[in-house]
Amino acid sequence: MTEPMFLVTVPFLAALIAAAHARSAGALGLAATLGNLVASVALLHSLRLGGATETPLGGWSSPLGIAFTVDGLAALMILMTAVVGAFVALQAQSWGAFTPRDPDVAQTRAGFWPMWLSTLGAMNALFLSNDLFNLYVAFEVLGLAAVGLTALSGQRAALAAAFDYLCAGLAGSLLMLLGIALAYAATGRVDIAAMPEMAGTMQGRVALALMVAGLAVKAALFPLHFWMPAAHSSATPAASAVLSALVVKAGLYLALRISVEGGAGVEHLRTVLAVAGAGAMIWGSWKALRATRLKLLVAYSTVAQVGLITLALGVSGEGALWHAAAVVMVSHALAKAAMFLAVGRIAEELGHDRISGLNREDLRPGAAEFAFAIATISLIGLPPTAGFVGKWVLMEGLIDRGAWIWVGLVLAGTALSAAYLLRVVSRCLRGGPHVAPGARRPPWRTGDVAALGLAAAALALGLASALPLTLLEITVT
Repeated sequence: MTEPMFLVTVPFLAALIAAAHARSAGALGLAATLGNLVASVALLHSLRLGGATETPLGGWSSPLGIAFTVDGLAALMILMTAVVGAFVALQAQSWGAFTPRDPDVAQTRAGFWPMWLSTLGAMNALFLSNDLFNLYVAFEVLGLAAVGLTALSGQRAALAAAFDYLCAGLAGSLLMLLGIALAYAATGRVDIAAMPEMAGTMQGRVALALMVAGLAVKAALFPLHFWMPAAHSSATPAASAVLSALVVKAGLYLALRISVEGGAGVEHLRTVLAVAGAGAMIWGSWKALRATRLKLLVAYSTVAQVGLITLALGVSGEGALWHAAAVVMVSHALAKAAMFLAVGRIAEELGHDRISGLNREDLRPGAAEFAFAIATISLIGLPPTAGFVGKWVLMEGLIDRGAWIWVGLVLAGTALSAAYLLRVVSRCLRGGPHVAPGARRPPWRTGDVAALGLAAAALALGLASALPLTLLEITVT
């Protein structure tokens, strides 16, 4: 199977070329991103025909060598990254189309592509890796690229947020590396298949706890989320979409792997994740309700939605309830990327992102506002979106177990998300209190197409939810 190697090597090679040839970076980056999408679909097709596979690199199998494993979860995450990345790249390619002589716009646009392509390659490597140390290396590359995306605009607030992001990422990396070292000392192996063995010893459980703590920092899990709102709200729209929709999923993905592979031995870790997830839902929602800027509201919404995903990870146990967490991860990626791109267009139309000034008499709601509304429906979890499917599977599993406390927390988080998101939608879609007869509609931009495409994808995934749920059943035997 050649798709795994293509998915890792091509983005990194394209990032190097884009850094060396800034003038052609946009065309090259868009081509590489679309090629990655094609390879992701081909990988999915191969998986459905031939089942899960493990490809040892250089002929060396685990535990001595590094293996790329393709199962249903990895393929779904790779396809999620490819779809979101394709729409974000489409929007990024349009930067400077209307201000071609602005040197700041041109510099930002050229700098985006090496960072984005490095992010893409690192995420593909992370999803495919079956080796904890290789996962650590992928995390390091991903973290450095994400810091670059945060600082891309060059503004003071963005640089300060990028520095905080870098410090938090380094702290998380140290915790992860220490955990991996202890895991190797306990088992003599670092492949994911050794998780049950690690969970069976005290030293191994400490190692897993350290790794989960590092992942909590990288995924901005409450109360370790201090760096994330400023980073996501001060970055450019395309960078914010990548950071919120994709980068935070890396830590959540590995936490999901640890939860599933660790079995009964990581039950206490799962409880900690569930409690932290509940705290994130409440705290993130409260901060979003009090936000005065639209981008900051969407950033705190990410804290709350990450909390929902983490709660789903924590309560999943050893059964198939973890499928709900995976589906919510994918639906959040699509909707949140659409939302950040839409927010960028709304701020461009109005000249600001103050929530109190969203309804203006001289400006009618446009495509960006409509995309924001559709993304809101998915994040709240209303039918027929993918967000509804994920929450339905989660709630059904919790009710079957009689876990009424967790059911109540999920419902409370849903109500809070509806409260802070609908306060924006109500302003965006109603226009001013006395809309002028000659009020103009904003002209269409590529960002509108990207935001609407992602929002439509969240709807389509809800209607075709059997595909991801069936895909998640494919595991390595």
